Amino acid sequence: MQVSTDYVFAGDARRPYAEDGAPAPRTAYGRTKLAGERAVLGHLPGSGYVVRTAWLYGAHGPSFVRTMIKLEDQRPTVDVVDDQHGQPTWTADVSRQVIALARSAAAPGVYHATSSGQTTWFGLAREIFGLLGADPSRVRPLPSSALTRPARRPAYSVLGHDAWAKAGIPPIGEWRTALHRAFPGLLAAYRAGNESPASAALRRLPR
Repeated sequence: MQVSTDYVFAGDARRPYAEDGAPAPRTAYGRTKLAGERAVLGHLPGSGYVVRTAWLYGAHGPSFVRTMIKLEDQRPTVDVVDDQHGQPTWTADVSRQVIALARSAAAPGVYHATSSGQTTWFGLAREIFGLLGADPSRVRPLPSSALTRPARRPAYSVLGHDAWAKAGIPPIGEWRTALHRAFPGLLAAYRAGNESPASAALRRLPR
């Protein structure tokens, strides 16, 4: 079971990348992930699985969602890229797909484990602000050209999910629905991780 990424594609499409779409990575990261895919499928043609995912967030570790929760509390406005399209995906949903695939009799090959639908980082940030009870208009759109990065992010990271139907496994649902389900836990984990020792001690005192 090899976990891979949307970076194996060029990122310049206008429709979701199919599982059998031609890879064309444009970064060293994408090329090494594609090499891993080909190694697994080449050495294990009868039992190897590649699960591509993208735009991940979860209760632990850094993520765009965690960053937006932090910035909403610290800044009056936030500028966020609005010309990169993808599918925000909860790590718990990816884990469930991987487990379901491992327990199934699905054909070996490539599967895309991302939420359905699509948005931009700007759209995701506005949704997060709304969930925090903040004014989404505090999030302002920004073109990618305004940012300087060591490696270019794909402009289009939307993946198709047809392989799941053939395997008899439902794909991950719509990204906004998943974010709403995940958000209470994400917010609680963020607050616990940023709580001062004094505040934590006070919270544990008997009332």
